[in-house]
Amino acid sequence: MLRRQLQGWARYEPADRLWFAALSSLIPRRRRAKVFPVTPSTRLAWHRNLVARRWDYSRRRRGPGRPPTQAAVKNLVLRLARENSRWGHRRIQGELARLGHPIAASTVWQILHTAGIDPAPRRTGPTWCEFLSAQATSLIACDFLHIDTISLQRLHALVFLEHRTRRLHIAGVTAHPTAAWATQQARNLATDLGIRMDSLRFLIRDRDSKYTDAFDAVFQAEDIEIVKTPVRAPKANAHCERVIGTLRREVLDHILILGEGHVRRVLATYQRHCNAHRPHRARCQLPPQAHGQPPPVLKPASRKVLRTRVLGGVINEYRYAS
Repeated sequence: MLRRQLQGWARYEPADRLWFAALSSLIPRRRRAKVFPVTPSTRLAWHRNLVARRWDYSRRRRGPGRPPTQAAVKNLVLRLARENSRWGHRRIQGELARLGHPIAASTVWQILHTAGIDPAPRRTGPTWCEFLSAQATSLIACDFLHIDTISLQRLHALVFLEHRTRRLHIAGVTAHPTAAWATQQARNLATDLGIRMDSLRFLIRDRDSKYTDAFDAVFQAEDIEIVKTPVRAPKANAHCERVIGTLRREVLDHILILGEGHVRRVLATYQRHCNAHRPHRARCQLPPQAHGQPPPVLKPASRKVLRTRVLGGVINEYRYAS
């Protein structure tokens, strides 16, 4: 044993200690001190350590305290809090229990608190983004669009947009927009929509002076509530602002407008294109008037793609030949 360890102190391995314990019973007690380089107390300490290791279950024990919450459950708690701002920690706990994660309400509270989220239900109203998303099926928005002709005459068009279907309505065009003119366009829109007015509950508009009480009364007669955007806050009417910007980028920036009759034809043509053909990301690339995706084309090479030039080729529409 000592030949294996020629340097430093002798270090006994478990097998060496076992041999010492076995030979100790064969050697008289008086000669043990000369034969063994260890004392009896050391041999007893080896035995105590051996017994302790035999019954030691520390490797099977968990760390102190409760086990940590899994990262997937934490992420799920934060997701539920983010997508449901009015849910408190107990409501989130109930939803987690329904999903098969029986954790304590205090654990949910601690996860939200650590992430900087109020564990109690939020008492303030929803943000504009949350409001628009939740009420999209019952929202319609309006705004004015101005167009400059080739002779530098400024024309105005009143634009309406249904949020759920992204259906575009060009109510009218005039060089002198007045409150009476805007009210008449609202009446015309109500007549055109017909029964679809029953599904609308809110009209989003800015604080333009042309929107008078008579204008609002047209929609209030259909139980539509008027929602006024904050002052100088175009993002509060983001969808309508976006469709006006799209109309400029796709059409008006590429055509010289000759007059009021010309712009009426251009806007009417774009309205038909936008509602019947143009895909919208908000509707999974479906046009506003479409109710479902077309069937997949199994053999595209065997079918001819036709192009339809809209507004002289400013916009192109494509479809398969029948």
